[in-house]
Amino acid sequence: MNNTLYLFISVAVMALVTYLIRMLPLAAFRKKIKSKFVVDFLYYVPYAVLAAMTIPAVFYSAELLPAAIAGVAVAVVLSFFERGLLTVAVAACAAVFVVELVMKSL
Repeated sequence: MNNTLYLFISVAVMALVTYLIRMLPLAAFRKKIKSKFVVDFLYYVPYAVLAAMTIPAVFYSAELLPAAIAGVAVAVVLSFFERGLLTVAVAACAAVFVVELVMKSL
């Protein structure tokens, strides 16, 4: 199988899976969901999935584990104080850079 055909098949399968995931809840739940637990659960699912996909990548992206921990700590603290996304991202990257620089010089 050549790469072009493989690419088209992969994109078609991903499109189908994405469409089904978005369409099935609409087809299954015709009425408004009244359970407060289910509504709250569904509200936080995207955030939980995003965190589950992002956190491992954060810890594998830095060369040194203490640098990754420092970056996460800076990001959490700045997020707690409601700083903007760009500020949080730049500060976390700077923290990782500084900690790696310091630890490599030791």
